[in-house]
Amino acid sequence: MFERLQERLETIFKKIRGVGRLSEENIKEAVREVRVALLEADVNYRVAKDFLARVTEKALGREVLSSVTPGQQFIKIVYDELCSLLGGERKDLSLFGPPPQPIMLVGLQGSGKTTTAGKLALLLRKKGRRPLLVATDTKRPAAKEQLLKIGAQIGIETYVSESQDPKTICEEARVFALKNGFDVLVVDTAGRLHVEDSLIEELREQKARLAPRETLLVVDAMTGQDAVNIASVFHEKVGVDGFILTKMDGDARGGAAISIKAITGRPIKFLGVGEKLDALEPFYPERIASRILGMGDVITLVEKAQELYDEKRQRELEKKLLKEEFTLVDFREQLRSLKRLGSLDSVLSMLPGFQRAKNVVDISNLEKELKKAEAIINSMTQKERMNPDIIDGSRRLRIARGSGTRVEDVNDLLRKYFEMKRLLKRIKKGGMRGIPNIFQGRL
Repeated sequence: MFERLQERLETIFKKIRGVGRLSEENIKEAVREVRVALLEADVNYRVAKDFLARVTEKALGREVLSSVTPGQQFIKIVYDELCSLLGGERKDLSLFGPPPQPIMLVGLQGSGKTTTAGKLALLLRKKGRRPLLVATDTKRPAAKEQLLKIGAQIGIETYVSESQDPKTICEEARVFALKNGFDVLVVDTAGRLHVEDSLIEELREQKARLAPRETLLVVDAMTGQDAVNIASVFHEKVGVDGFILTKMDGDARGGAAISIKAITGRPIKFLGVGEKLDALEPFYPERIASRILGMGDVITLVEKAQELYDEKRQRELEKKLLKEEFTLVDFREQLRSLKRLGSLDSVLSMLPGFQRAKNVVDISNLEKELKKAEAIINSMTQKERMNPDIIDGSRRLRIARGSGTRVEDVNDLLRKYFEMKRLLKRIKKGGMRGIPNIFQGRL
């Protein structure tokens, strides 16, 4: 997410930090370079122009020129203006009033609307709501079946009807929700390959009948400026309360996320950051601005970790560590917990200075090594995982063949495991010598 833009801005800011005193000349040079970076990221030209005009105006003021750390002050101005451009503060869903509260998802085919409906329903359930998925797409073949399958995967009921009229389906779903205690309707609507008058008219009629609390446009961030144009048309002709940008984990340059609020006046509410059904993040302008400027997003990382945190399991693990009973089964569980946070690249990108670290650490290789470690442990018997001391040469050969790795890889994993156990023993006794040596060699 925003990787290319981060790299460009990191280079620009490194240069500006090294300047002893800011002048009108070097401020304008930095602004020119930021303009190029924004346009390369597919930010709308007018949005970039207005944004940089505000940055230049503030940066040329006496406050910056007389600052003790003018470079940092310039970056602070860019950060503040970027936060404002992205929407200022987080705009959450408005679901006040008597249940069931309808949320209407609209968008073109291929934007990920049906999958996003499932993701949103799952997120709402985590927040204590009881959502009902509603299939009203009667045009696309197997659209209802897809939503039913997604609902079954996450354990959320899906309402389908024999009717071919989306308005009638919405009325039926409302009655069903009232009878069965559902408090939110997540309505998946029909889409088209392009914005068509027939689609717009159908959505207008459905919206008038449904009277949704929120109408959210699902937009594919990979389409760049097209995403902004689509957002403008839908907002003008249907009326939307906010946006969900999908495929932000792909090769999206980020221009849509930066431009869409300024062009439409409506906020981004969520980001789709992966294919899994739990890969939907609330959109926080200040956190995204921090990521774009290479400052990380530790708050989101902590929140993700807290969602997966199992207090009982962690206490059991702490007891095992103190008793030196930490096994390869426990090690595998920790690897799986890390995987549940998302890809290693996405997790580490939330840490400050990640772009600089990428030049030193091969993240893709590190991720391969972690997958290899799990494969090796999976290839062991339960007895071997609980008592690795019994793994002799013939067992190591069998484990390597079963995991598709080399005996050297098995040896390396076991070496690190035994060194870690020795480290824990030293820590328990109060000795810290030799700790750095454990991290030498391959990961």
